[in-house]
Amino acid sequence: MEIAIGLPGMIPGVEGDTMKEWAIRAENRGFDSLIVDDRLVWSGYEIMISAAAAAAVTETIKITAAVVLATLRTNAAEFAKQATSIDRLSKGRFVLGLGVGSRPDDFVASEVDITKRGKIMDGFLERVTSIWNGDAEPIGPKPFTPGGPPLLFGGSSDAMFRRLARYGTGWICATSGGIAGMKAGAERAQVEWEKAGREGSPKLLALVPRFALGPNSQDAVDGYLRSYNAYRGEGANQRASSALTTPALIREQLDLFEEAGCSTLIINPCDPNPDQVDLLAEVIASR
Repeated sequence: MEIAIGLPGMIPGVEGDTMKEWAIRAENRGFDSLIVDDRLVWSGYEIMISAAAAAAVTETIKITAAVVLATLRTNAAEFAKQATSIDRLSKGRFVLGLGVGSRPDDFVASEVDITKRGKIMDGFLERVTSIWNGDAEPIGPKPFTPGGPPLLFGGSSDAMFRRLARYGTGWICATSGGIAGMKAGAERAQVEWEKAGREGSPKLLALVPRFALGPNSQDAVDGYLRSYNAYRGEGANQRASSALTTPALIREQLDLFEEAGCSTLIINPCDPNPDQVDLLAEVIASR
């Protein structure tokens, strides 16, 4: 099972030097991928710019967007150019996760109708893949990866699993899914995969609760997760209480998901201190 570590770009107040140091340490400590995530109405960095910045200071680690809120990207052609630019600049290290989005405030700010997000996503996919495959007018650099960056999909709708089978290479299970959700989603993904006539199986990725280690771990969790998840109401407290704040809790998640057949486990941070990269790497090495 591969282990992916999130960049702290969604944590308010993080500066560019911290992001750079985090990315370099993650590569040096042997993590398989750096994760960047997306949210519009929030004080974090823009996901594609974060991905490009991470690619610029690293050489071998994959850069994975998990996930871009694709339905808010109303200019699909411009987005296709952004994605292939990162794909080429990173020499094929960019993996692109896509989702339809769920937070109403993001759609209001974007002036996009949330009730039409499924239709928007289908049109988006047709457009970007036609550009990457060379079936449309030339827009942006030629993809380093033939056909464009590998696509992952987040979500749990029937339509999402059909999109995965048609366009994708893997599915991302949300934090709320847990082991049971990942297993159930894997079965649904496999059914659609076979219906589409594809061989093998899609990759299975999973998000676990965010982590913070060391003496300031609880302060980091409380300071970040409760505000980030405020839109969930009481759910914000649940997210904070489920954070991984000890080596034992992290090892437990690693063991459970590896046994369940997870391809890549994604562990995002609550504390932006780059020392967190080393602390997490040490926990993984101690298994």
